[in-house]
Amino acid sequence: MIVAGVDGSDSSLRAVAYAAGLARRQHALLAVVYVQPVLAAGAALGAPVAGTTDEIAEDLVAQIRDAAERLKGIFEVRWEFHTFRGDPYSGLVKAADELKADAVVVGASEQAGHRIVGSVAVRLVKAGRWPVTVVP
Repeated sequence: MIVAGVDGSDSSLRAVAYAAGLARRQHALLAVVYVQPVLAAGAALGAPVAGTTDEIAEDLVAQIRDAAERLKGIFEVRWEFHTFRGDPYSGLVKAADELKADAVVVGASEQAGHRIVGSVAVRLVKAGRWPVTVVP
């Protein structure tokens, strides 16, 4: 089982594409995981955060299904989509543990502050529980 984290960013979509190739070559199941953010301060002020993240998840599933449909017969890969709630790091750790991941693939962070604080990818690598591939 290969777990690929997706959040809609370009680097996460490239990570899913890379993971799909890896899953195909290894005849493994690809688990595409979207971690829905926990309700934050915006929700306390009445912002419809949960509805928005549900829409993002639905849009990601639609994008992945479209891509899989276009490649049917050319590029076969077994895949499933999962959503977890929480912060991206904790959600991906929970997903990888529950799904019994053999490997985790994530996109490189596109946020400048993560070079100082540490990105989700760096934290996953430091956890040392699975092989982690970071796709630029």
